[in-house]
Amino acid sequence: MLFNSTTFLIFLPIVFLLYWFVFKKNLTRQNLLLLLASYVFYGWWDWRFLFLLIFSTGLDYTTGILISDAKNERIRKIWLWISVGTNLGFLGFFKYYNFFVDSFARMLSGFGVESNPWTLQIILPVGISFYTFHGLSYVIDIYHKRIEPSRNWVNYCVFVSYFPLLVAGPIERATHLLPQLIKPRIFNYHQAVDGLRLMIWGFAKKVLIADSLAPEVNDIFKNPENFQGGSLLVGALCFAIQIYGDFSGYSDIARGVSKLFGIELLINFKYPYLSRSIPEFWRRWHISLSSWFRDYLYIPLGGSRTTFWKSVRNVFVIFLVSGFWHGANWTFIAWGGIHALLFIPSFLQGKNRANLGDDFATGKWYPSFKEIFQILVTFFLVSFAWIFFRADNMEHAIRYIGRMFSDIHHIDPYYIRTSTNLFIPLSFGVDLLHRSNYLTGRYKTWFVTLEIILIAMIILMFGNFGSVEFIYFQF
Repeated sequence: MLFNSTTFLIFLPIVFLLYWFVFKKNLTRQNLLLLLASYVFYGWWDWRFLFLLIFSTGLDYTTGILISDAKNERIRKIWLWISVGTNLGFLGFFKYYNFFVDSFARMLSGFGVESNPWTLQIILPVGISFYTFHGLSYVIDIYHKRIEPSRNWVNYCVFVSYFPLLVAGPIERATHLLPQLIKPRIFNYHQAVDGLRLMIWGFAKKVLIADSLAPEVNDIFKNPENFQGGSLLVGALCFAIQIYGDFSGYSDIARGVSKLFGIELLINFKYPYLSRSIPEFWRRWHISLSSWFRDYLYIPLGGSRTTFWKSVRNVFVIFLVSGFWHGANWTFIAWGGIHALLFIPSFLQGKNRANLGDDFATGKWYPSFKEIFQILVTFFLVSFAWIFFRADNMEHAIRYIGRMFSDIHHIDPYYIRTSTNLFIPLSFGVDLLHRSNYLTGRYKTWFVTLEIILIAMIILMFGNFGSVEFIYFQF
């Protein structure tokens, strides 16, 4: 089921009314309703993969208890690796089997050995990368005795399959979400209004901005030879805006929907295109994934608290694995490698932890000229890397970049719609307003009310629900 579909607009009010008006006095029934709603939401896409989701959930629930109850460290480790190995095995089979088979065949071909690889017509289950990481973090945290296992089957199932975040995140931690599922929830009007605002703005990012840019971006990337270099540059910049509107829009909707049920999800984006450096960008973009790799891969490898060369190695490992997590294509690995190369200069200078604050201009509405320059440079570097992310293969990406730099001073401006030109400044303008400390008290209440009404009207007039899937569904 898609957030941007009429089916979801019918589904959500039904679940909301049952949750607060029928089961509001019974926490167990509320959680059971959320679980059933989550399975309906997921099964609407393809009910067959519900069995994979349920199996993965049952595996981690059981092994989590067995790890906690085991008295012998060897037994604890065995159960841990059974859970981790099985989860990664399923993820690898559905997501990477054909990639490894084809890559191995091409390698043999390079040595003059012809082969006929056996590939499969595999459908990638929506959200498998996300719910797999939910389960992995859970059992790893139990193994390291950071948390106690959940012994309530329904509560744990909701943690893994909670429908607002099931198919495209954010990637939740048991330490954050499970405690909210075991305590009674009372309807909070202000929380619900804030959730509605997040939903409305998320729909605007998706339906008005991302989906408006999609036709132009698809046209430019499909046949780069038909466009001049300047148009290809515009295409890359537009894809950067498209993927931000699409993915952060999904995260906003997910957080907003969850607030309607009295549950807070992790913030996944903090205005990433207002970042002044690549390290800062990665503290603001897909935060739940980057922090997951930091805590469960980078730090266990030694992080920066090891020798110089091992620290550099760890940076490359986390970015390359992050790229590979996104898909079975060398373009994603190249995308991760480019970000590693862009990250290393700050790392070597000890500036990778600069700008740790949430705001780039504390107490100010707009950044300084120096900060504007840093923001623009960072945005262009990120947009360049997005070319590999968007390209079909490495040859496509290299051809696109070569054509782009060959005559970058020529541009076909008509490929960017007038309406899109209006919505892009609107997205950055409201981002600036949302991060400002000036929107407090009555002014904030007035602004939020006006914002909800205005954007809802624009969506109803210009939006086209269900026309384009969310980009991160494929991951």
